[in-house]
Amino acid sequence: MNKIYNPKPDTWSSILERPTKTVDDIEATVKEIFKEVQKKGDSAVAKYTSLFDGAILPNIEVTAQEIDEAVLSLSSELKEAIQLAKSNIKKFHTAQITPQVNVETIEGVNCWQEKRPIQKIGLYIPGGTAPLFSTVLMLAVPAKIAGCNEIVLCSPPDKNGKINPAILYAANLCGVTKVLKVGGIQAIAGLTFGTETIPKVYKIFGPGNQYVTVAKQLATQFGVAIDMPAGPSELLIVADNTAIPAFVASDLLSQAEHGADSQVILVSTSKKLIDEVELEIKIQLDVLPRKEIAEKAIANSKLIFVENDKIALELINEYGPEHFIICSEFDDFYSNGIFNAGSVFIGNYTPESAGDYASGTNHTLPTNGYAKNYSGVNLDSFTKAMTFQKISKKGIQNIGKAIEVMAEAEGLQAHKNAVTLRLKAIENEK
Repeated sequence: MNKIYNPKPDTWSSILERPTKTVDDIEATVKEIFKEVQKKGDSAVAKYTSLFDGAILPNIEVTAQEIDEAVLSLSSELKEAIQLAKSNIKKFHTAQITPQVNVETIEGVNCWQEKRPIQKIGLYIPGGTAPLFSTVLMLAVPAKIAGCNEIVLCSPPDKNGKINPAILYAANLCGVTKVLKVGGIQAIAGLTFGTETIPKVYKIFGPGNQYVTVAKQLATQFGVAIDMPAGPSELLIVADNTAIPAFVASDLLSQAEHGADSQVILVSTSKKLIDEVELEIKIQLDVLPRKEIAEKAIANSKLIFVENDKIALELINEYGPEHFIICSEFDDFYSNGIFNAGSVFIGNYTPESAGDYASGTNHTLPTNGYAKNYSGVNLDSFTKAMTFQKISKKGIQNIGKAIEVMAEAEGLQAHKNAVTLRLKAIENEK
């Protein structure tokens, strides 16, 4: 890892730069595949599934038999773990249900707000060497709580045309309505335009590589909403001499093993801790099955020493990490002062892995600095807030004059007339 001591604020943006490709490097490929899927539908999807995943599939929809086989193939231990995680995720997201907001703003003018579910949603679940069945729970559970009635899941198949059985088990457990063997750009394009087999949806959720992230952003140009631009995973830890070096190293490596383009950063007011963590990383890295991937991510990562907690907090808010772990004597200072982070983990016994799996919070979070202006996925991500109003005769009399004056000042005579006609009708009734 790269050690940096007392970086000046004017260098922060460069030293905290993410190891990601620019949109320009990716956009041309994404647009080409989008155009082909829009024009040719399933045949284009099949072409790119063969090209990118090495699978030739007569049918991309997962059957009931495949789901039954997946359920039987999993160990009881894993199924129980998934059920525990689902229970906690359900509890936390059910608690986010908000009541109707109802206000009489002035006598006779009643306004209220209600949450309504987004009817058709698409879930993208990465497969490959790390099939993220936990993400199925994070997305499908709140979708069901919100009341979404069509939940379409896309995940890339392996070379044998199979989706990881744990993904299928979680999808079945959480009430996903359709599961499709399609990944990457072609999956996002299919959900955007609809094909003979892939339903068109209103909003797309889920993490992915940089190509999937750009594809989701392109989908917004065709009237489809997305949860957020969620790219390669990242973690920042702030730690002092009260932290346990082995724990800190394990958390850094837990994110580094996600992918070669992941980034992990340690910010510390202790040079001694930095040295101890660096040593622990070398020890723990050697025994990881995904050592080669983690090593590449570690090469993109930083160990940063700063003089005090005030500077550390300013640097962290500038970075806006996806995951933020606080292992400090002054954890209140950091938890109260952090404004830009996707999810915050406090204390030596709160690993980021807890949020990834089973504590109950959502792990679909903004990356690449988007924590400055995006929330992580939550129950409201699957709903729309609709406003209603009902105005009585007394109510339109109370606000009518103000509407007339404002409409006339904006030069919108028909707006004014819509009120004037009503006020005259009420006056004529007297």
